[in-house]
Amino acid sequence: MKTLFCGHFGATFPGWFYVGVMLAIFKLLGHADPAHAVEWKEDRPETYQVVDKDTLWSIAGQFLKNPWEWPEVWRENSQIQNPNLIYPGDLIVLESRVAQPYLRLGGVESDRLSPRIRVTALAEPVPVIPLKAISPFLTRPRVIEADDIDRLPYVVGLAEEHVIGGPGDRLFVRSIQTPIPVDYSLFRPGVEYRDPETDAILGHEAVFIAEGTLEQTGDPASVMVTRAEKEVRPGDRLMPARRVELGAGYVPHVPHIQIQGHIIGVMGGVSQIGQFSVVAIDRGSMNGIEVGHVFEIWQKGPEIRDLIRPSFGNQVLGPEQKAGELMVFLTHRRVSFALVMNAERFIHVLDVIRSP
Repeated sequence: MKTLFCGHFGATFPGWFYVGVMLAIFKLLGHADPAHAVEWKEDRPETYQVVDKDTLWSIAGQFLKNPWEWPEVWRENSQIQNPNLIYPGDLIVLESRVAQPYLRLGGVESDRLSPRIRVTALAEPVPVIPLKAISPFLTRPRVIEADDIDRLPYVVGLAEEHVIGGPGDRLFVRSIQTPIPVDYSLFRPGVEYRDPETDAILGHEAVFIAEGTLEQTGDPASVMVTRAEKEVRPGDRLMPARRVELGAGYVPHVPHIQIQGHIIGVMGGVSQIGQFSVVAIDRGSMNGIEVGHVFEIWQKGPEIRDLIRPSFGNQVLGPEQKAGELMVFLTHRRVSFALVMNAERFIHVLDVIRSP
């Protein structure tokens, strides 16, 4: 079984994945397939010292062609109290045993069991990925299916005859009949997400407008705007505010079945897709997508004009080219969102994603 890394959001949402939790889960999940040979980079270093801006993915990329195979080659040091945690300043050492390379923490002899004290600075463990890139996308609605739009509560008017609203304004909403939840996100439907192959509408982008707190249930209900990024207008929809915490069950991994789809959008108001861009894909939970799934990104080959023997055809299509990898961090029924972990070339909307 191919595995990746897992992470943990603390109860206060500190924004770091803890490597110890990650490797503990891998032990519970089982060992790697012995028939699978890990692919090492030809120019891999013998040692690597961890620095502040590293992630576990980037460290693994120093040694491995596939960073998600790190747990298959990581060797613990039992002399260290927390051997699975990796901190800035630690030394990663490449060693060979019975013709099989392994990675371990440097500074101790892996075979000698003797009391040792490991002194570390007051620093956070190295995270799996840079969470600052995805944390804004975890607390707000990002997609809404077309069938659900008409069933959601919506702003019917504003108090004191206001036309548009902002922080401190009271909204009248149809209709909210239950006192829980109290906190809501306001959004309006944006661009359509479509399946590139069938042209079916998968959902709409949920454009974030504001946050509000329920004051009184009813039809209309009363909601007070607490924070806004855009002006609130009649017709804006409401959804319960997301409170996402990715705990020990968050395990990035390769899908067990072959899945293929497409990139159908890029978030953040940018046009170019590169490393750590957040993208939407046209596959969701109904297609078997899970949080943590890793996919390769592929692009169609270049069109080549044949000037030598045009009788065979004036144009030929070159082979597909790999453009990078992405990792899913948020799923909906038909659409999911992923972080581009590696970009080997420029990535585009409609590029293909495929299980490694």
